[in-house]
Amino acid sequence: MSSQYRNIARVLKAHGSKGEVTVAPLRGLPLLVEPGMEVALTPPALDRDRTVDAVSDDGDTARVLFSCSSSIDDAEALQGCFILAHEEDIELDELTAAYEDLIDREVIDRRRGSLGRIVEVMETPANDVWVIDGGPYGEVLIPVVSHVVSSIPQDGPIIVQIMDGLINE
Repeated sequence: MSSQYRNIARVLKAHGSKGEVTVAPLRGLPLLVEPGMEVALTPPALDRDRTVDAVSDDGDTARVLFSCSSSIDDAEALQGCFILAHEEDIELDELTAAYEDLIDREVIDRRRGSLGRIVEVMETPANDVWVIDGGPYGEVLIPVVSHVVSSIPQDGPIIVQIMDGLINE
């Protein structure tokens, strides 16, 4: 059985002269890159070992050293690459998903049926809010909390149970 990959971060730029790069998690995900992790870098570079040797968390970004990168030229060649991890190597709670994975996903309420598709994810201090549009209720704002969204499947529609008063019926 082949492993499934999940896109977790992006290489922003080279950092220093020893092969380190600055990476940022994809919007909506925490920093998941860890030392010892085997990853794929896309677009792929054919003859590169893809193991994470070191990670230094810098807040919103991190400095990462891959075993395939030992010079500034190697690091610059990785700029713009996405970092994909084996799904079994990362732990996410049921409500964590990269924003890019959510946009255009259909949302279905258990009582009302299809509400439309996610067109935007708003970050708030308390929780994310999905902006749903294209359904019979016009624009709907759904708080991403466990009693409304119990889980986010990897693909297909997302089933929710919205509370009364969120939409005008």
